[in-house]
Amino acid sequence: MAAVTTGKIARKYMAHFLDSGSLCGGTSGYERLGKDLEEYNVELNPDTETSKNIIGESTFKHNGYEVSSEADPYYAEADSVLSQKLQEIVDNRYTDDNLKTNAVEVHMWKEATSGAYEAYQQECYVTPTSYGGDTSGYQIPFTVNYVGERTKGTYNVETGKFTAATSKYIKHREIGVKQWKN
Repeated sequence: MAAVTTGKIARKYMAHFLDSGSLCGGTSGYERLGKDLEEYNVELNPDTETSKNIIGESTFKHNGYEVSSEADPYYAEADSVLSQKLQEIVDNRYTDDNLKTNAVEVHMWKEATSGAYEAYQQECYVTPTSYGGDTSGYQIPFTVNYVGERTKGTYNVETGKFTAATSKYIKHREIGVKQWKN
């Protein structure tokens, strides 16, 4: 895909991949989400507070994000590793670390370098919310709950490999300073 240089970015250029292979302790392997999805939003769910003191001053506190997304509908396919892993979770009623994997968000509207696009990887938990469906096909919709810090890097869509950037973004929470370190 070519990079978009001007104008509105088409939705297909914001790609979402799940490491479906590592769910339930398997071997890593990413699958792109979206084949049957008309919409997929990553909800930031900011935890904010505003208050007003007795002298009329307003304050605002931002306590972070509880990031999640919904894949609904998700139609199971016989040859999909993600479908097989979701079925395993449903069949065994897995919880906790059996649901843990990685998600990668790929910015395909930006120029690729050696076939790799700018990307962000983050640990997440994949939780099926139901299973069944109607005559259109067997469905296993699920929620993705993102945890921990995002890692910036690149993702090669041909090889399915995420590579972390050599520079690391360090957040000093105790003093609120942000800096790049090589």
